[in-house]
Amino acid sequence: MADDFERMWAELAPIGRSSASGGYFRQPFLGAETELRAWFGEQVAARGLEVEADGVGNVVAWWDPVGVGAAAPALLTGSHLDSVLDGGAYDGPLGVVSALAALDLLRSRGVRPQRRIGVSVFAEEEGSRFGLACLGSRLATGALSWADAQELRDRDGVFLGDALASVGLPGATEGGLLDLSGVGTFVELHVEQGRDLVDRGAAVGVASEIWPHGRYRFDLTGEANHAGTTRMEDRADPMLTYAMTALAANKQARLSGSRATFGRVEVEPNGTNAVPSRVTAWLDARCASDAELADLVAVVTRQASERAERDGTALVVTAESVSVSVAFDASLARSVAVDHAGGDWPVIPTEAGHDAGILSAAGIPTAMLFVRNPTGVSHSPAESAELPDCLVGVSALADTLERLAR
Repeated sequence: MADDFERMWAELAPIGRSSASGGYFRQPFLGAETELRAWFGEQVAARGLEVEADGVGNVVAWWDPVGVGAAAPALLTGSHLDSVLDGGAYDGPLGVVSALAALDLLRSRGVRPQRRIGVSVFAEEEGSRFGLACLGSRLATGALSWADAQELRDRDGVFLGDALASVGLPGATEGGLLDLSGVGTFVELHVEQGRDLVDRGAAVGVASEIWPHGRYRFDLTGEANHAGTTRMEDRADPMLTYAMTALAANKQARLSGSRATFGRVEVEPNGTNAVPSRVTAWLDARCASDAELADLVAVVTRQASERAERDGTALVVTAESVSVSVAFDASLARSVAVDHAGGDWPVIPTEAGHDAGILSAAGIPTAMLFVRNPTGVSHSPAESAELPDCLVGVSALADTLERLAR
């Protein structure tokens, strides 16, 4: 198992990696991510798995050694291969590599599952190109319509359909979407995106819930003018409104124990010696409950609007995506967590979004396994996982699949 895992990881490690930062640029339907998809195709072909793919880039490779087909609810695992901009190596690919290694381990044990087991790769999980996280799984579950998805554009103005066509994908109209109606359980393994397992001294954990979260676009408009000749009191500067909004979001999140981040900003005309005419900024907000998320965004919006009135600027807030809270199947989580050689795995919440949350919200019983991240850092080149912990994760996933496949 260790040799297979290390071999696969070594093959993936260089793909999409920046020589400058050491981070990864694996945006969907572009060179590096397309190369990863080709790699996945080679891996499943070598294992003799049956491949099901749809028109938007979602793929499942099925293992059905006893030929049960659709007679029993299928068991699905896997994750995604795309990354955030300048991201870490483990977010997504660890779940895919671990799923393949877990299948190899089950085969070596002589396991003959009474349910089909699939290894999935969902498209555009991060939302790093088209701004909507878990795009592939949203489409496959019906949480997002193809009509709405076709209106999405990337930062260069490229429509989703054109991006798909550029890599030979026909879109949902011609290529269809994955049929997940026969999936009875989904188990996703993921690197932990925090330090909970480090603090607990545990290599692996099981998810209890996902915090609700959303992405909100703040469009702030003012009046472009000369930076030298325009008196401060004569300005309608949207940058001032944005600056106060970012500080307000930080303060409100700290007061409530929530998360609020402005991580992306666009400025027009973006000149050093010009008062800007427009600032567009994206707020990522996450809270412990749906009500708290709504309250946080409402307070930040109100404070931004009040500041805009004082600055002589205008504000429009658009919710680009909102994911409600997800409580994973508690009995499934317990069955995954208990009775392992090293004792029970801890059951912990996560503030990060995942395809698992989308499938759970669609009514598919879902569990998540986390592998310890010694740095606690994610969405960054510093994201990490140690080989012994990764191998414990593979064993934990294989044990889980074996239990569920009976």
